Amino acid sequence: MVSKDTQVFISRVLGMPIVDAAGDQVGRVKDVVCFLRADGRAPRVKGLVAELFARARIFVPMVRVHDITPNQVAILGQVDTRRFKRRESEVLVAADLLDRNIQRDRPTRIEDISMTQVRNREWELGTVALRASTGVGRFGFGGRGKPEVVSWKEIPDLILSTGRTAAHLIAEFTDMKAADIAQELHDLEPESRAEVIEALDDDILAEAIEELPEDEQIELISQLDTERAADVLSEMDPDDAADLIRDLPADVAEDLLQRMEPEEQADVRRLMAYEEFTAGGMMTPEPIILDTDATVAQALAHARLESLTPALASMVFVTRPPLETPSGRYVGAVHIQRLLREPPTIMVTTLIDDNLEPLRPDTPLAQVSRFFATYNLVVAPVVNDGGHLVGAVTVDDVLDHMLPDDWRGDLMDEVDASEVSEAADV
Repeated sequence: MVSKDTQVFISRVLGMPIVDAAGDQVGRVKDVVCFLRADGRAPRVKGLVAELFARARIFVPMVRVHDITPNQVAILGQVDTRRFKRRESEVLVAADLLDRNIQRDRPTRIEDISMTQVRNREWELGTVALRASTGVGRFGFGGRGKPEVVSWKEIPDLILSTGRTAAHLIAEFTDMKAADIAQELHDLEPESRAEVIEALDDDILAEAIEELPEDEQIELISQLDTERAADVLSEMDPDDAADLIRDLPADVAEDLLQRMEPEEQADVRRLMAYEEFTAGGMMTPEPIILDTDATVAQALAHARLESLTPALASMVFVTRPPLETPSGRYVGAVHIQRLLREPPTIMVTTLIDDNLEPLRPDTPLAQVSRFFATYNLVVAPVVNDGGHLVGAVTVDDVLDHMLPDDWRGDLMDEVDASEVSEAADV
């Protein structure tokens, strides 16, 4: 695996084969996608444009890139095979920057750009190799000087212009929490909001929508074209997507469900089969599920996944195969604190909390909230009458359903009011 702070020059990656975990080639690298960031930070590398054997081009996020060697790029996990569609805020390194002429004291062009891994699977642009013309060459043509390596900061095209443009807002959003992005979207004028939403990545937009008041969620998703709306819903947590789809007209909801990715569609339909204010209607179908032969080390490895919320990471569930919901026979649950106190080779099944009875899908909200308070939990298993784990309810799911429908709107209005008050004090 590429070590932290290792430089990789992009021209050497272009055309390189991309292989999956089995070592099979799935395509070749055609370009590198990045975006500019505010406050003097280096441009972030989002991913690779890969050309498949059918000559279709897809996007491979950098989180899927496991290793870059002199001969290949290795990826892990599944990638979206939908055709790559460039967003307005994105910069394609090869297409937009390589061989571009820049203004210096003599004619100079960009010959290469390096990218550096700054954290686990997080990459930034680093140095830029420039080559200046030396005037008249040996045969009367323009001569080539030695390459000069400079910081990305010396290249105007890699510096975000000041202001509150859509590109500037999107650059700021990359390092903001979803709730703060939602607040920004809430505060924007309709025209600016539409421009920003069009350029935002589906996953970022999905997380922000989850933090908006219900009426704004419906308004925003209704403004998107049907394909984009389905893509964004596929990126949302299944329970949040189910809640939103329930509030849409039946024909619109069914059309969106049909267009969602099959796996996400199945999760959402399963949740929509339950009443909204029950454990089944509130749960997420994607908790940590382990087989009966799993060890403490394996359990902790699953709990470390960045995609998990703190609540979901606080407990692992043990079942018989299959290990996706609805699972095989439910065996029990283990708290993260218990896992942290035990040797890594201990079997998880020896640490099960025998006093924790699971919720049933039809358990009403009032009973679920008392269950959480009684056992001091932040997550709880939901098991059906057949003894299969169908999901898990987290404390934030419970709070979302206990608070008034417009609580997010009230919170945003309070933020707006506090900003007005601060401005008046100044």
